[in-house]
Amino acid sequence: MCSPTPSVLLDLDGTLIDSQVGILSSCKAALRTLGHVPKPSLDLSTIIGPPIEEIMRSLLEPYNDDRVSEAVEAYRTDYGQSGLFESVPYPGVAAALTAMQQSGARLYLATSKRKSFAQRILDHLELAAYFDGVYGSEVGGALDQKPELISHIIEQQALIPSHCVMVGDRRYDVVGAHANKMRALGILWGYGSRDELEAARADELVAEVASLPTASLKMATAG
Repeated sequence: MCSPTPSVLLDLDGTLIDSQVGILSSCKAALRTLGHVPKPSLDLSTIIGPPIEEIMRSLLEPYNDDRVSEAVEAYRTDYGQSGLFESVPYPGVAAALTAMQQSGARLYLATSKRKSFAQRILDHLELAAYFDGVYGSEVGGALDQKPELISHIIEQQALIPSHCVMVGDRRYDVVGAHANKMRALGILWGYGSRDELEAARADELVAEVASLPTASLKMATAG
């Protein structure tokens, strides 16, 4: 009997692309839209990863402002116009995706970012052709949490979790994978720390993009 095709689910921000510049720019634009003056020292590196609602709630807290929905709308308007185009792939990502694809693995994007934005970024960076499916949050807030997003991908693609691996840089990726009985591979070049990924009990960690194909395929074929 043939073994199931290995499937690799990949996070986007902090895993495949460095998107901090565009996200920071659009977050500042959102704060200005709501009448606030962003601090020049504003740093998002530790909070990129969760849904944008959580990011904006954190950014509004110092201003005692609870207009999260308005901030998110302002953010998405600016991000869709300019912010998303400031993303750049990490060095070696295209080669790693090529190696995984040529090995016979099926690749799926699994991001908390709005799906339409993710698709536009992949198209802009010429990475879309590597993926068998692109999944992200939907209008109205559906699928913005990793556990439900990964569950949706499993259902839509009829995947076998024991022959899949979720690759990401934050604890949300690990928690989402484990909630669906899937292994999680934590990467150390993104926005999450080793401590964060170890505390979330990532099944394995990888420090270099060049090591990603071997590590992810090994985990996805372990059965």
